[in-house]
Amino acid sequence: MTVHHPQTPQFFLTSPSPCPYLPGRAERKVFTHLLGERAPGLLDLLSQGGFRRSQNIAYRPACERCRACVSVRILVDEFSPGKSMKRVLSKNRDLVGRMSSPSPSSEQYSLFRRYIDHRHASGGMAEMSVLDYAMMVEDSQVDTRLIEYRRRGPDSSFSAASDGDLVAVALSDVMADGMSMVYSFFDPYEDERSLGTYMILDHIERTRKLGLAYLYLGYWVDGSKKMAYKIRFQPQEHLAPNGWELYQG
Repeated sequence: MTVHHPQTPQFFLTSPSPCPYLPGRAERKVFTHLLGERAPGLLDLLSQGGFRRSQNIAYRPACERCRACVSVRILVDEFSPGKSMKRVLSKNRDLVGRMSSPSPSSEQYSLFRRYIDHRHASGGMAEMSVLDYAMMVEDSQVDTRLIEYRRRGPDSSFSAASDGDLVAVALSDVMADGMSMVYSFFDPYEDERSLGTYMILDHIERTRKLGLAYLYLGYWVDGSKKMAYKIRFQPQEHLAPNGWELYQG
C-alpha cells in the first residue's frame, strides 16, 4: 500500500486534446493543486521547472512527441528597451497602472469580453461567464496582484478617483525570485498603443523595483505566430533539459 504524505504534491496527467498553438498536434499537461499555506513555496519551486499557474492549479506541457513549448523569463536588471519599445512607452504616457489585490469587477469583465470576442472568439476562453472570470481572478492561494491600466485623469497623481477609462488589465503573481504574468487583456480597438508590449515593459520595471530578478512570461512556442512576440524581450533565459540557459537567438 502506498501512503502519501499530506505535504507531498500529487501530479496528474491530462488526456490528449488539440493543441491551441500548432495545428494538427495534440497536447497533454501534467498538473498539481496549489492549496493551503504551502502553495506559495510550491509555486516557487515548480516555476523553476517550467510550471505555470491557472487558478489553484500548477501545470506544464507533457506532450509525448513535441517539445515546442519553452519556458521563458526575462532578466530584468539587464533589460534595456530598444527604440521601438521606447516609442510604445511614449505612446502610453497618458496611462496610469495601479496594483491591488485580485478583485474582479463588471468593468473588467466587459473589457475581457471585448478582448476575447475580438481576438480569440474561437479559443478556449470564449465561453467564459462573468462567474468564470471572477474565479480566474480570485481563485489563488499565492501572492497574486491585479493591475488596472487607465487613462490618466487631471488629478490621478493625487487620487485614483479621477482615473479615466479602463484600457488594460494584468493578473500577475509575485514569487520569491520574480513576477509571473498569469493573464492579461486589453482594449482591442487601441491597436496603435501596442498594449500587450506596454504591459510587459511595465512589469519589467515593477519587477525591478521589487528587487526581483526575473519576469516569467510563460511559454514561447517555436513555430507559433501567437507567441513570437516573447522573443523580442531580451536578454532572456529559456528552460532547457539541463536548466535555465541564456537565449542566444
